[in-house]
This record gives sequence, C-alpha cells and structure tokens, in this order.
Amino acid sequence: MDICRDCQICGGCTYQGVPYEEQISNKFGEVRGLVERKDIKHEGLLPIEPAPCQYGYRNKMEYTFGDMVKDGPTTLGMHKKGHFMSIVTVDECQLVHEDFNKVLKGTLEFVQERGYSHYHKRKHTGLMRHLIVRRGVRTGELLINVCTSSEEGFDEQGYVDMINGLDLEHKVVGVLRTINDRLADAVYCDELRVLYGQDYYMEEIFGLKFKVSAFAFFQTNVEAIENLYSYAVNLIDDFENKKVFDLYCGTGTITQVLAQKASEVIGIEINEGAVESAKVNAALNGLDNCKFIAGDVFKVLDSIDDKPEVIVVDPPRVGMSTDAMDKIIGYGVDQIVYISCNPKTLVENLYYMQYYGYDVKTIKPFDNFAMTKHCECVTLLQKRG
Repeated sequence: MDICRDCQICGGCTYQGVPYEEQISNKFGEVRGLVERKDIKHEGLLPIEPAPCQYGYRNKMEYTFGDMVKDGPTTLGMHKKGHFMSIVTVDECQLVHEDFNKVLKGTLEFVQERGYSHYHKRKHTGLMRHLIVRRGVRTGELLINVCTSSEEGFDEQGYVDMINGLDLEHKVVGVLRTINDRLADAVYCDELRVLYGQDYYMEEIFGLKFKVSAFAFFQTNVEAIENLYSYAVNLIDDFENKKVFDLYCGTGTITQVLAQKASEVIGIEINEGAVESAKVNAALNGLDNCKFIAGDVFKVLDSIDDKPEVIVVDPPRVGMSTDAMDKIIGYGVDQIVYISCNPKTLVENLYYMQYYGYDVKTIKPFDNFAMTKHCECVTLLQKRG
C-alpha cells in the first residue's frame, strides 16, 4: 500500500513508510531495553507477535472538528503533529475501513454546506465538536455518533438522510447525536439522542456475542486481541473448575472467555458503564458464573471475602498501584497473567512483584497497532518457592 497522504502532518501514526519488519523490530527492542534497564529476571523474552493485519484494523475512530489554520475552513480528523489547535482532515486514513473515510467525508461536506461552526477550544463557542465511528468487524454493523454543543441549528433528520444515502459496505444500525457543553476538549455525554436505529452495535469474539454501546470501551483491534487473549489464557496451567479474578476487566471480554472453563470468574473494573455492559453481555451469552463488581481494584479486593486460585490483570496505561499489587501478592496464587498496554509501567510493576515473591517466567510483546508506537505485552508470573 502507498504511504498515507497525511503521514507527515497527522499525529495518528508513527511508523508510516517504515518497513513492517523494522517496525516490530523497533518495538521488540524497546521492550527488551526496558526489561534490561529495570533488571527484570526472566526465563524468556519471547519474539514479538506481528499484527494479523497492518491496515484497516481499527474498529473505532474519534475525530475532531476544527481548522488547519486560524479562521480557516472547517476540517475534521486528527490533531496535527505537535499542534493542539490544528486539525488535519484524514479522509484517506489507511488504519480504518473505507466506510470510515466515506462517513467522515460525507459529514464534513454536510457541515461545510450548511455553514456550521466548529467548536473553538479557547473561546468555547461553536456547534460541531466530534465524530465517533464504530464498527462490528464480525457483524458488519456501523454505529455513527456526531457530537455537538447544545447550540441550535443542527439538522438532525438531514444528517440521518445523508448517512443513509452513502454507498457503504457496512449496515448502519444507529445514528446518534451527543450533546456536550463541557469545556474540556474531550467527548462527554450531557445528552444522547438516537436519531436513527439503536445506540449500540454487536460484535463477536471467541464465538461470544457482545453488545457494544455508544460509549462502552471495547478492544480496538478484534483480530489481534483474539490472538492475544488466546495466548494469555493458554499460559495458565489449569483453571478448570477454579475461581479466577479478572482485574481491570473492562467490559468483561476475557472474563467471559475464562468463564467457559472456570467455576467462577469475578471481574473488577472502576468504570461503572463498562461493568453494566459486562453484565449485559454475560447474560447474552448465557454465562451465569461471571460476577462483575464496579470500583477501584484495591478497595474492592479489600472489601470481599472471595479468594482466587488464578489471577489475570489487564490494567490501564498507568499500571497497578502498590496497594493493589500488595493485595494481589497477598493471595499467594501460583500463577498471575499480566496483560499490559504500556511496557514502561509493566516493568515497574514486574520489578515490584519480583521483589515480593514472584518469578517472571515469560514476556511476550504483541503488535496490535501496526503503524503506531503502541505495543502490548503478556507476562506469566509464578509464585516463588
């Protein structure tokens, strides 16, 4: 595939134009360097798992309305490299399905033709704020969410008609409008309006069905996360008929995979919306041995009497707090599987857990986000002694 038209100015990609073998070599080298500098003892730093697909893999994009130059024409896309106020229109992005580019282009033309203003980050005025496009890779469903301020004038029915008139491969199952009057340059939902269809799409992973609502977290690369979760689950020697804790469980994807063999899986997640989604999806799949609890991992663990036999952790980019790690280590389970989206905080946590009684058996990097700087890792820890 040709190098992206916008690779020199768009802040979305780091490795456009770099041969793929070099990309994954660099990512593996970064992980290796972090492990060595932190003096993490291990039995094996395994080869990096390449991305199943280097292009068109993202199932969600959040675009911003703005302009490239001050008071210039309205643009819609990603922030310019190193420029918070400038937005690059990315209607030829290679990391998404072509339907995303068509929806972006159609939305921008709709806005420009009607002369709608974009939201100004410093003046806090203007109508158009963000566009979020999500798709079910396995189901062929598309969910479109246009985010505006509460200013009057947006033609809701006209927007629905425009979207439904696009020549798309996917089926549009919902067109939404989110009202957001908060000052921060982020998507918040003061009010959600369903302009057409429904406020969710369906996805399938490991043969399980997932109902993904407008703002629910869901893994961005379905093919890659299926590979990663399969590897992570297979690291555990035996969890059949055992009690498993899935900590920082999100919407419970891996929780439900574990529940197909475990006697019970308890998922803990601080985001209440994600927990509600997890409960809905577990019921949808007929899994009654999943229990989901909303709250800070340490506080929840400190308040329940359940004792795990296996622990899986998948923390956010900041990693785990020492309080949470102390509680986890205190259970004394034989095996802990640590899934990380940030190698820097991973090695900090491994250093701590290594000091307090766990050996690092294997570390395996995964390239789930080709062309970008991001790298995930799966680590197996074994209780010493």
